[in-house]
Amino acid sequence: MSKNILITGAGTGFGKEVAFRLAASGFNVIAAVEIEAQVFTLKQEAAKKNVTLRVEKLDISDADDRLAASRWEIDILLNNAGISEGGAVVDIPEENLRKQFEVNVFGTILLTQLFARKFVARKSGRIIFMSSVAGITTDPFAGAYSASKHALEAFAEALNKELKEFNVNVATINPGPILTGFNDRMFETWQRWKKDEPAVFDYAKIAFPHEQYDPEHVYALTVKVVKEEITRYRNVVPSELEEGTKQQMDAVWSRQQHTDSKRSEEGETAYQMSPETPNGK
Repeated sequence: MSKNILITGAGTGFGKEVAFRLAASGFNVIAAVEIEAQVFTLKQEAAKKNVTLRVEKLDISDADDRLAASRWEIDILLNNAGISEGGAVVDIPEENLRKQFEVNVFGTILLTQLFARKFVARKSGRIIFMSSVAGITTDPFAGAYSASKHALEAFAEALNKELKEFNVNVATINPGPILTGFNDRMFETWQRWKKDEPAVFDYAKIAFPHEQYDPEHVYALTVKVVKEEITRYRNVVPSELEEGTKQQMDAVWSRQQHTDSKRSEEGETAYQMSPETPNGK
């Protein structure tokens, strides 16, 4: 039987392409978009690709939208919706910090609770979180986004242990730097800050500090995770980043406190890197 999957944040980026691919391969896809205007656009794109999608409006930060969505019958929840706020921890306004967590953490988890209860009742279901390498490591000027993904990782790990006895599976997908425009726009959010005091950093001189990979890596892996062709709990993508990510995590244990005021290596890269720099892979 075809399985029913809800994909949040399906109006753009990873969510949209994965929705198209899963629908084409036989899944019953509910492609959820944040705003009403995206419904028609996504339906038109699906028709051009000759795939059938059920497109619904779902702003995961809206309690009424979450409640309405909870009435849908699904087998798999792919928590893909998210936003990114760039800037140093010392500079980001409170309003922006709260919005980062309202969407990426509270909206995602409150929606997940609603479906998790249904999965528990019937003793089957799968919950997949589109996390990030930023959920297990951190760069300068991406602390707010990274913190929101670290929080998701904690919730995912807890859910994985809590729901095991109810036959509910949990997995995370952890993209590295992927060239979709998402990362680069994160480093432009400072332009819309509402604050009186001057920023510590000159964000006009700072860019996302990594070369970025082709999004095909994420599309292909996500489809395989959904189809259970890959059954790992954590899935770093591209896979070549996995070892370096583990090394970054381990390095924290032996790190010493600063003895000089030299800019960090990652911080210096942010000043030297040009926006939207491709990795070539």
